[in-house]
Amino acid sequence: MSQKLPVVIAGAGPTGLMCALALAREGVKVVVCEAEPTLTHDLRAGSFHPPTQEMMAPYGITDQMHAHGGLQVRQWQVRSRRGGLVAEFDLGLLADITPYPYRLHLEQHRLTPIMLDILRKESNAEVHFGHRITGFEHRPHSVLVQFESEGIPGKLEAAWLIGADGGRSTIRKLLQVEFEGFTWPEQFLVVSTPYDLGRHGFTMNAYVADPVEWAAVFKMPDQGPPGLWRLAFPCDPGLPDDALLDPKAIQKRMQGFLPNDSDYDIRYASIYRVHQRVASEWRHGRVLLAGDAAHLNNPLGGFGLNSGIHDAVNLAAKLARVWRGEEHEALLDLYVHQRRKTTIDQVQAMSIRNKRLLEERDPVVQKARMEELIATAADPQRARDYLLETSMIAGLKRTRETR
Repeated sequence: MSQKLPVVIAGAGPTGLMCALALAREGVKVVVCEAEPTLTHDLRAGSFHPPTQEMMAPYGITDQMHAHGGLQVRQWQVRSRRGGLVAEFDLGLLADITPYPYRLHLEQHRLTPIMLDILRKESNAEVHFGHRITGFEHRPHSVLVQFESEGIPGKLEAAWLIGADGGRSTIRKLLQVEFEGFTWPEQFLVVSTPYDLGRHGFTMNAYVADPVEWAAVFKMPDQGPPGLWRLAFPCDPGLPDDALLDPKAIQKRMQGFLPNDSDYDIRYASIYRVHQRVASEWRHGRVLLAGDAAHLNNPLGGFGLNSGIHDAVNLAAKLARVWRGEEHEALLDLYVHQRRKTTIDQVQAMSIRNKRLLEERDPVVQKARMEELIATAADPQRARDYLLETSMIAGLKRTRETR
């Protein structure tokens, strides 16, 4: 019976939409329920690693991202705020193993409309905005999903329910599973400016080490040339948001980062907290978690959004076989094992390591780490191995081998 019922997905972010599209292409009936009235306008994520582009390519998403002005970022740097360039890495070293030997930069709020447009052409898929899931009830061969739309309650019987509804996931909270980990003490300030950092030697992705105020730099296409340079800085957690977002404070922060004869043109500025958390359980009966609902990490390395896409593709491939009756539902436990292990062993570990590299206060330790990066970048084989890890290619290979 449950094979004839749809899979319900909570959340129309990149993870939810990717999962819905992958399932629909497999012939699975899908209903996406998004609590918000429209797609959200998220300014944070937007860096896509080579294997993520490969995963989205069969659905036409990657080509559309390129057509919408996505920036191909082949080189990325580690820099020292006090000493300039430390090391530069070239993803072109991986051109023999991926058709996308670069990171693709495109804002998340420009990705989701692409995904939604493609999904709406699938006859097996429905997308409903303003539909907030409020609860669910397990049945022997299905799950009864309760939702609310315009204040009116409703119910939908589903074969499976996927919580892809973000870091504050309602589905995860309803499951009452622990969101294990911690929140970094400092807040992050994100500032966007059209000022061209490239003229100062910055590649379109750079990480700047400093024991007091490190920074992460990304160039985004915006609505077209010249694009926007987005910078992330750590902030004093004791200061209120309005003080951190004060225009004079932002100018002081930017001038401290890179002195300029005139004020910077600041297009956007926002504050957010950063977490390192992983849900203790990703599956309870016919309810599963994916993306930010299952795990959160700091943005240094660009792993969060990418790992959500990886969750979606992995889960959809397995769930489609279960939904069609080709495999026992125990196959979904393999999804949980593979992706949760990858999240803990790789995504969490690498993003924490990256942050600690940038903020290291011990000059002896920092000097040793920078010298190690210099040596790695100078050796083609070591650089290749390093890029396989940081691009998530090596990690995905280990995921596929996990049983």
